[in-house]
Amino acid sequence: MEPSSLQGLPAAEPRRGATPLGRRLRDLGPLAGLVLLCIAGTLLNPDFATWDNGMNVLTRTAFIGIIAVGMCFVIISGGIDLSVGSMAALIAGSVILVMNWVAPYVGSPASAVLVGMGVALALGAAFGLAHGLLITKGCIEPFIVTLGTLGVYRAYLTYFANGGAITLDGALADTYGPVYYASWLGMPVPIWVFAAVALAGALLLNRTRYGRYVQAIGSNEQVARYAAVAVDRTKILTYVLLGVCVGIATLLYVPRLGSASPSTGLLWELEAIAAVIVGGTALKGGEGRILGTVVGAVLLSVIGNILNLTSIISVYLNAAVQGFVIIVVAFLQRGRR
Repeated sequence: MEPSSLQGLPAAEPRRGATPLGRRLRDLGPLAGLVLLCIAGTLLNPDFATWDNGMNVLTRTAFIGIIAVGMCFVIISGGIDLSVGSMAALIAGSVILVMNWVAPYVGSPASAVLVGMGVALALGAAFGLAHGLLITKGCIEPFIVTLGTLGVYRAYLTYFANGGAITLDGALADTYGPVYYASWLGMPVPIWVFAAVALAGALLLNRTRYGRYVQAIGSNEQVARYAAVAVDRTKILTYVLLGVCVGIATLLYVPRLGSASPSTGLLWELEAIAAVIVGGTALKGGEGRILGTVVGAVLLSVIGNILNLTSIISVYLNAAVQGFVIIVVAFLQRGRR
């Protein structure tokens, strides 16, 4: 059997509810929910439907949405990563420390910012690589690995910050600020970056051999091994991809506040996983869509925005709403692969 081919695999057992109509309804469910939420938000508060509020929602969605694109690959492959929020916090703190340190040596704030961007992407890839190696070569469950690193990353950020906050120097903050606050063609930069990452993720998942391998591993890892798929290498690359996505999201987040603290990225893992699951990706792996993940991320942001504008329930219950959403969607997905 050719290593690069999945031909010869036994035919998959038909899924319950996998009729064409059932698949169409499942695929359109998140989008229909988003449309209904937007209608409800407009009726509850006319300010919801303004351009400025829409741009604000999408900009705030960009951080979680970019991470959710990487998380989508991990969940489709049958894995999970609970550490992305803590990883983002440590990357943010490390980037600020590096930029503050190198600024006097590189001659200009812009050069220091570029160095910091490179460090963010390198750290994200390195953390993802460590997760992949521990899971594949160390034969440890993804849940356990990332649960452990969740505590490790945030503890180191707290240590570097001495329990407080790590702040970007003034000149660097002014130079770095446009990465978050600037607009192009009327839309903030984070939205464009989110769109680019989502498009690249969709092409990678649906148009490349790597994407087919990710889905094959999530569907049946043992059969994928029989088909000569490089399972370990594919899983490692998947966690590296997620780490890079966390690095990109952190690059957009740092100029927003110009600082990092132990509370940075808190519960981002919950929001990213919720976006992926709400978007229609099977929690047990094997199937998922980047477009659905994007819709799921926006849908969750819209829920939070409506709660902020209408005070139907306390904004402090946003995380509870997301938790309930995960439980409900997981219940509806039971038995599905």
